[in-house]
Amino acid sequence: MDVARLKENFAHVIMHGDELPLFFYSDLFIKHPEVREMFPVSMAAQRGHLAEALVRIVGAVDNVDELSGYLEGLGRDHRKFGAMVEHYAAVGDSLLTTLEHFSGPTWTPQLAADWKGAYELIGSVMLAAARSDEQVRPAWWRGTVVACEHRAFDTSVLFVKPEPHMDYIPGQSVAIECPSRPRLWRYYSMANAPRQDGMLEFHVRLIDGGSVSMALTSSSIVNTDIRIGPPVGVLTLSQPLSGRDLLFIAGSTGLAPLKSMLDHLTTLQQPPNVHLFFGARTVDGLYDLESLEKLTAQHSWLTVTPVVSGESRFSGVTGSLPDVVARHGDWSGRETYVVGPSDMVKEAVGRLRSSGVPEEQIHVEDFGWREP
Repeated sequence: MDVARLKENFAHVIMHGDELPLFFYSDLFIKHPEVREMFPVSMAAQRGHLAEALVRIVGAVDNVDELSGYLEGLGRDHRKFGAMVEHYAAVGDSLLTTLEHFSGPTWTPQLAADWKGAYELIGSVMLAAARSDEQVRPAWWRGTVVACEHRAFDTSVLFVKPEPHMDYIPGQSVAIECPSRPRLWRYYSMANAPRQDGMLEFHVRLIDGGSVSMALTSSSIVNTDIRIGPPVGVLTLSQPLSGRDLLFIAGSTGLAPLKSMLDHLTTLQQPPNVHLFFGARTVDGLYDLESLEKLTAQHSWLTVTPVVSGESRFSGVTGSLPDVVARHGDWSGRETYVVGPSDMVKEAVGRLRSSGVPEEQIHVEDFGWREP
């Protein structure tokens, strides 16, 4: 397999943008119409997911450890769609057809063999992970929404009881599908560490055009049964802890995975010192501040600084979240976690790097949306 040849070819075909996934799914559904029911009615988001996955896979094709971990996660996660062995073969056939179509005269037998070998390797890793996962946990959990608290005009906190009990690591997230939006899965982080009663807490922000978030924040969501995919994600506290104190930077509902970590730290005999900066554009956006203030009153190792960037009436700290963090001190000795809207995450990481925080001490999760 010629890795350089694969990357060069992919750089050429990916320039066709949305035409690439559009052609792929059209070919797949024409050849295998039985597969169509696994996907949502609107394929716009799904086409984006395909392109993102291909970019990540090809970009890491010469990094075995990174690629294997990503593919194993995909294999486990795709179980919730009902993916089976024959589906992998169908996808591979349509993927090769798509690559050949957009490669034009640059397509050669050698290139076809490279892509065929690459996909067979990808499929084998994903299938092995899926089969191993089948032995220890279900493809998805049934979750009952037992309560929904509307904390702000666009933010709700959901409490969900999964069946069976779900094990996960604080900081991880799950995909959620609700009955009014079939086959549309959206990822949300748990906002609590695993509890004996199994309850899960989710912070859901209503996103413009987000049909799943709209359904989950509806007043009728209580007592609804939803589907929950397996826990995924590597934004978790290192185990054992590094020994460094921690810096948490949360924009909006980016608070959720960091609060899950805080919940875990409260169970330790000697937790590290933690400084959490919780930011929002408006005072109402600090939707979980009361809960955080209770935590700080109970634990001397925790400091919480609420920050508002777009409202002068706030009596506390104001300004952009990255600016506030930067002027509060030297964070180079801390393990740092940054979660939230894309622009905030990008700016905060840049400021941390320029201030001397080592790259290996910066952990991020970009929620893929921007503040309005």
